[in-house]
Amino acid sequence: MSQHLLDVLRGLPSRRVLVVGDLILDRYVHGGVGRVSPEAPIVIFEAQREESRLGGALNVADNLRSLGCGVGVAGAIGEDGFGRMLRDMLDAAGIASDGLISDASRPTTVKTRYVASNHQQVLRVDHERAVPLEEPVRARLEHFLDAQAKHYDGVLVSDYGKGVLTRQTLERVIARARAEKRPVFVDPKGKDYSRYRGATLITPNRKEAEEATGLVLSDLGKVREAAQRLLDQVELEVAVITLGADGVFYRTRGGEERHVPTEAKAVFDVTGAGDTVISVLAWAYTAGACIEDAVRLANTAAGIVVGRFGAASVTKDEISERLRPTLVREGKVLERSQLAGVVEELRSAGRTIAFTNGCFDILHPGHVDYLRDARAQGDALIVGVNSDASIQRLKGPLRPICPLEDRLRVLAALEMVDFVVPFEEDTPLGLIQSITPDVLVKGQDWAGKVVGTEWVESHGGRVHLAKLVAGKSTTGIVDRIIAALENAKRPPAC
Repeated sequence: MSQHLLDVLRGLPSRRVLVVGDLILDRYVHGGVGRVSPEAPIVIFEAQREESRLGGALNVADNLRSLGCGVGVAGAIGEDGFGRMLRDMLDAAGIASDGLISDASRPTTVKTRYVASNHQQVLRVDHERAVPLEEPVRARLEHFLDAQAKHYDGVLVSDYGKGVLTRQTLERVIARARAEKRPVFVDPKGKDYSRYRGATLITPNRKEAEEATGLVLSDLGKVREAAQRLLDQVELEVAVITLGADGVFYRTRGGEERHVPTEAKAVFDVTGAGDTVISVLAWAYTAGACIEDAVRLANTAAGIVVGRFGAASVTKDEISERLRPTLVREGKVLERSQLAGVVEELRSAGRTIAFTNGCFDILHPGHVDYLRDARAQGDALIVGVNSDASIQRLKGPLRPICPLEDRLRVLAALEMVDFVVPFEEDTPLGLIQSITPDVLVKGQDWAGKVVGTEWVESHGGRVHLAKLVAGKSTTGIVDRIIAALENAKRPPAC
């Protein structure tokens, strides 16, 4: 599946997406708490530095930009310094800002987080006026949306409940998009999802889905039931429910459904994860991916962003990098027929390939140091392993001690080894020619006689001779075992 997703990811073209919703400036004040105020039983926060990020619907837009999409935004800002700051930030990011409607009656929505050491939030202060837009401002926003929908491949609604997305505005933007045959993606808010009727796809989290459907999503059966209710009540094509640590579930109007387990390695901060999910979904879906592939890519991207602090975005390269380790976990041990595809993927990602080979019969500390040195020569290490038959031809009928399957499993368990592949020939030349590694690694005892040197160097690569650990060899271990057995057979001395 990971190889398939990598192929899908590479083939997805850029798309233009219009994001409409609540525009927020996320501010972070970093500092420390070292003492208690003498004026009241409260801590004193000593501010050291500040940073500002695009938040709310703007974080969605920034995610789309990071994925290579053309992006425009539409929403309301105040006639204040923070509004001007948001406009400048969008212009600097290359996100179209002509849909920012100034509203003198409300401030720009700002969330300020005070963050102590280890990214621990001490306090959040919100500046906002979460009421519906006044009629003249709403009319200007809707006029912009009417004119712009046809210029984009899809419309993404990011609702944070700050008053920009009234029922009337939602009905108008969804109707206009449908008239232009553009899909509409919704990250919802509140309990009444009838406001989003006619949208293509909706992405509530578990809690939001429970509030909207009145169901407690205690198991997969209830999740399925909730998804079907959303499909029916909101007249959707697809209902996607994010389940936190339990992954993502989707169901389509045609009855297709899938539960995709989480891709998170470690959860550091869930802020903005929903923004990332809907951004990737909107891009992948409008770019032609099937719903399962779009959901899996979104799930992978969310697994990246929850490992970061605050609202963050991900790139195609980062998603691809996350999928590659999944590919490794699914099978470090390769058949020869799989080798070309893996090498192509490594090359397309710009990773240098190191290659070495050997019998690796009884793994010992010398092997570990040698393989670590080999891995340090490139971004990925492929290890060729002699088959049992080729070892017998090289070392005699008593070898190998460990059969090929065991040797492959042990090597694949080492963190410095990315892939292992067996070969039947007496030399690895054919394997080397199939891979054409950037670096060919052998031990110092092979100086001047490394098989494949001419091929690698003629293709711009190099040979690296790794230092050997004195007194560490499989042959030495076998000899000591034989000697010990022979000693055990001798009668005791008188």
